Amino acid sequence: MSVAGDGPGPGGAPDAGLPPTGFGALRRHLLDHSVRRGRFVLKSGRTSSWFIDSKQTVCRPGGMLLVADAVLSLVPDDADGIGGLTMGADPVAFATAGVAAARGRPLKAFSVRKEPKDHGAGGRIAGALDPGDRVVVTEDTVTRGTSLIEAAVAVREAGGLPVLLLAVVDRGGTVDALARAEGIPFRALLTAPDLGFDYEGG
Repeated sequence: MSVAGDGPGPGGAPDAGLPPTGFGALRRHLLDHSVRRGRFVLKSGRTSSWFIDSKQTVCRPGGMLLVADAVLSLVPDDADGIGGLTMGADPVAFATAGVAAARGRPLKAFSVRKEPKDHGAGGRIAGALDPGDRVVVTEDTVTRGTSLIEAAVAVREAGGLPVLLLAVVDRGGTVDALARAEGIPFRALLTAPDLGFDYEGG
C-alpha cells in the first residue's frame, strides 16, 4: 500500500516487526491514531490495559484509503457488496465501496440496523442489498465476533449470501471458531498480536 497516513499521532510506532499480512502502513496508522494504553472497561465488563478505537483510522483520509485498499485485497472477486452492523461496519463498508467504484469495480454498500425499522420499507437492511447478492460482512474491531454473526444472519434473512466475515482488527482471537460454525470464512486485516498485545477473547 502506498497511501500516506495523516501525520504523527500520540502513540508512535516502530517499523520493525511488521505483521505477516504485510500491511505495515495500516499497522502504523492504527498505533498512531487508534490505540490507547491505560485501564479500560470492555463491553464484556472485563478490564484491559489497552483500547482500540479503529474509527480514528477508518475515518481519517489517509487511514480510510489504507483500510479500503487492504479490504479490497481480500474481497472475493465475485462479491457483490459489503456491509455490516451499524455503526462499526459503516465507515469500512462505505469507504471500501467508494474506492472500489473509483477503480471501476462495482461493489454495493449497506448497513444492518440494530433493530428492524417499523415504518417505510421496514426491515434491518439500509442501503444496497438485493436477494442473491454475495456479500462481505465487515466490522472495524471485533473481540468475540457476535456483531459479525448477527449481521450475517440479518443478511441471510434478507436473501443475501455472506461469503466472508472481515474485520479491520481482531482483538479477541475467538471469531474464527464462530465463523466456522456458521460456515463462513473469517479474515482480519490485523490482529492484537500484530499490534503488540495479547488476544482478549473468550
